[in-house]
Amino acid sequence: QVQLVESGGGLVQAGGSLRLSCAASGRTFSSYCMGWFRQAPGKEREFVAAISRSGSNTDYADSVKGRFTISRDNARNTVYLQMYSLKPEDTAVYYCAAASRWTRSARDLGEYDYWGQGTQVTVSS
Repeated sequence: QVQLVESGGGLVQAGGSLRLSCAASGRTFSSYCMGWFRQAPGKEREFVAAISRSGSNTDYADSVKGRFTISRDNARNTVYLQMYSLKPEDTAVYYCAAASRWTRSARDLGEYDYWGQGTQVTVSS
């Protein structure tokens, strides 16, 4: 069982930056692949970024590639999403998620076993 708690969301102007954190409970954090997803009002939840257990492999949605960076600190049981050059279309609730393994694709919501409650990111124009 893993409990995930996101933080770091807020209101920022276009072009600004935010860093989201996701703290995980339990002693087995390093055994989970981690992902960030987001959901804007009226839209489906979508993949943002993912990172492997060791942090050696990452994947990004095309819409955020080059602007967002996912990282993890297994000693602190935390995964991060550093967001630069934010755009109004990045406005959404951001969720972190944990997967015991990726069998098909790190981008597939169905791969993830545990989800946080989400943190709101609002980018004003």
